[in-house]
Amino acid sequence: MIAGIIPARYASTRFPGKPLAEINGKSMIQRVYERAMQSPALATVAVATDDERIAAHVRSFGGNVVMTAAHHPSGTDRCYEAVTQLDGNYTYVINIQGDEPFIDPEQINELAAVLHDGTTEIATQMIAVTSYEELADMGEVKITLNTQSEALYFSRMTIPYIKGVDEKEWHLHHTYYRHVGMYAYRTDILRALTQLPVSALEKAESLEQLRWLENGYRIKCVPTKYESHCVDTPEDLERLAKKFA
Repeated sequence: MIAGIIPARYASTRFPGKPLAEINGKSMIQRVYERAMQSPALATVAVATDDERIAAHVRSFGGNVVMTAAHHPSGTDRCYEAVTQLDGNYTYVINIQGDEPFIDPEQINELAAVLHDGTTEIATQMIAVTSYEELADMGEVKITLNTQSEALYFSRMTIPYIKGVDEKEWHLHHTYYRHVGMYAYRTDILRALTQLPVSALEKAESLEQLRWLENGYRIKCVPTKYESHCVDTPEDLERLAKKFA
């Protein structure tokens, strides 16, 4: 069975109280929860939070909520504590971003599709790069893959370098992928990940998944056509509310 966990915290440097922000009549966390519930791949969905305001709101619309500790450094850690509190034996956990109110349930199904045989340790998603601007954007994390569609490396820089070609045309000569940040973890692997110390590559690029690669874990990368629409600031919220009105 697969559990969908939505980590949600009240504190945010750029947007405090973000999960409770309203978008066209519903809170962001309610929108994420309701869309996750539409995925038949998930046996259960729960919001994991350390804030009673968020918990009370989730209960008010009939959602399932798990209270977790306040000290977790990442959503990965919060997901593991949450799944240990759920009733049932879950082989996998999908970490669903609480700041993507317009996530498509089919995107969750795509990720879940690679989990059925139990051999996948960690899985995430990627989308093809279609322009030089995407490739050059250091806010977009690029992925280099092996022949099994497992990540060799994630970087904010463009990798690989293509010798003898103008960099503005690199995307025309090689299939580049950028990361779409939803993760699935086998539950035993998730537990192990929470025990790992911060790594050198993780510090360098500020990418948690590099810690896992440095420690020998395999990350399966699943192609998707669905864009990630994250809310990091009130301005993002306003833009998305208009887009999806």
